[in-house]
Amino acid sequence: MYVRRVELTDFRSYERVAVDLDPGVAVLVGQNGMGKTNLIEALGYVATLDSHRVATDAPLVRAGATSAVIRCEIVHDGRQLLVELEIVPGKANRARLNRSPVRRSRDVLGALRMVLFAPEDLELIRGDPSERRRYLDDLLVARQPRYAGVRADYDRVVKQRNALLRTAYLTRKVGGTRGQDLSTLAVWDQHLVHHGAELLAGRIELVAALGPHLTKAYDAVAAGRTSASITYASRLGEGLTPDRPALEQALLASLAERQRAEIERGTTLVGPHRDDLTLALGDLPAKGYASHGESWSFALALRLAAYDLLRTDGIEPVLVLDDVFAELDTGRRERLAALVADAAQLLVTCAVPEDVPEALQGARYDVGAGTVTRV
Repeated sequence: MYVRRVELTDFRSYERVAVDLDPGVAVLVGQNGMGKTNLIEALGYVATLDSHRVATDAPLVRAGATSAVIRCEIVHDGRQLLVELEIVPGKANRARLNRSPVRRSRDVLGALRMVLFAPEDLELIRGDPSERRRYLDDLLVARQPRYAGVRADYDRVVKQRNALLRTAYLTRKVGGTRGQDLSTLAVWDQHLVHHGAELLAGRIELVAALGPHLTKAYDAVAAGRTSASITYASRLGEGLTPDRPALEQALLASLAERQRAEIERGTTLVGPHRDDLTLALGDLPAKGYASHGESWSFALALRLAAYDLLRTDGIEPVLVLDDVFAELDTGRRERLAALVADAAQLLVTCAVPEDVPEALQGARYDVGAGTVTRV
């Protein structure tokens, strides 16, 4: 799989730009603030329908414009795909696949599989559990696009259930009738249990498959200084298996146990949206114990593990390293270059070309203010 062409209209700093790409290595060179990451962000949006930098779509639209358009030509196993996305803040985005409108934007997921490592990935190690859940769910969708629907359905149920609990909480505070407000809670419980068990099973299966790849990737990047591991940390307890009926029963029992606390707090306290990943170096958690270099290596290993897992599945994703080499010492640079040099398509961004190892010196593009020029 590789991206053959990407065109942007009113996306971030670009009024209009088109970039033709080939398989193999492409190095995007430009000073900070010139738009290198904006280009990468657009490709990531095609792959995930989300930005790795911001939580809402509004910043993606160039100042003064009302919408942004991304057109991406992808070649996969000799077959050509054209994905077109129109981003309209405050409204539903529109998507087309091979010039035909799709019913839902998420129907284009899977057209482009991409693994992106960026400086923001340090939050996978140091940040909130939501960052690690997002990493896991994005990879889950990349492997099996149907999980985009599972994820959306689960998020919708949690939102509706939270609204119900919040109403009951506020009503109780002013002396209302609590039972009447919660008359449909059992219905939403069943929906949460159904979609939650499906999402939870997918995550548990994914972590089990990802673990060996993570250990191998960290060992390669960090030169075997210690061992990295990943485990799924569920509020339901340890030792969970991807047995969906068993997970449904566990979720249902936990909902019954926490119902009073949920009503008192006005929010859903049970489900995979409350879970986390435990990342460890040896016997210690990476968060709080890993040095800056170890955190960078661990974050990089998580992305490389995702890349290797997709390749094991028979999917050859596009690999992107956004401003990575400036943060790595010489040894880590060379080891990383050796690990990724055979990628079907590798996109590297940098401010200084000399930061990129010789093994990865492919086609070069100079990125200026709103322009991208192949040298």
